[in-house]
Amino acid sequence: MLPDIQKLREYYSEAPGDVSLDELDLERVPRHVSIIMDGNGRWATARGLDRSKGHVAGVDALREAVTTSVRLGLDVFSVYAFSTENWRRPQREVDLLMHLFATTLVNELPLFHQENVRLRFLGDLEALPERTRVVFQRGLDETADHTGMVFALAVNYGSRAEIARAARSIALDVLEGRLDASDVDEGVVSDRLYTAGLPDPDLLIRTSGELRLSNYLLWQLAYTEFYVTDTLWPDFDRWDYLRAVVAFQGRSRRFGGVVRS
Repeated sequence: MLPDIQKLREYYSEAPGDVSLDELDLERVPRHVSIIMDGNGRWATARGLDRSKGHVAGVDALREAVTTSVRLGLDVFSVYAFSTENWRRPQREVDLLMHLFATTLVNELPLFHQENVRLRFLGDLEALPERTRVVFQRGLDETADHTGMVFALAVNYGSRAEIARAARSIALDVLEGRLDASDVDEGVVSDRLYTAGLPDPDLLIRTSGELRLSNYLLWQLAYTEFYVTDTLWPDFDRWDYLRAVVAFQGRSRRFGGVVRS
């Protein structure tokens, strides 16, 4: 999608000095940006607050990131919200996150309607509390006809489990004669993943300075450009996002080949 230039300039009207909207090539904005949102707990601890306050502050950062993605004209914006490993966290923190997922989605539905955003989830939602699942389904139903940017939340998501799930699905189809083993290729695998039908991320942003994927989109990130910032997620704003996209545009994407002059 092409960005609305007037809205984009209004949105980025007050430059901080080290980056400007003029540095952005509007013809080379990534189609799909994905973010590993990290640092909520550290943000709260550094301020002498309970970790829960970091998660609440992270909701504001996510709202701004969604709006920024729309203003930039992305086709897809995805975030890693809750991993299959996050169940190991203290029960109080898990309960808070589930509550935040439900309340935030309800609160943000007007934004999704206003911006024509279509909601999608990546992950196994069956393990989530019923109230959370009901609210998630409401979000899916209410945005199903939207034709703008897809906002994909990875919840109870683990990439290894996703790939194993795809393998089981393919094996069953081969066993029952619906698919020939010789026809199994990358496209067949991709169609069995939670991201089926979506373009792979062009740019992955990870906040808080960590240098790992944390079991996130291992298949889909094969040729994605990575951008890591020390900024903690609650402090990540539209200008940090712009810095990441400008840095992305300064790279040469060869996809395993050689750039010829």
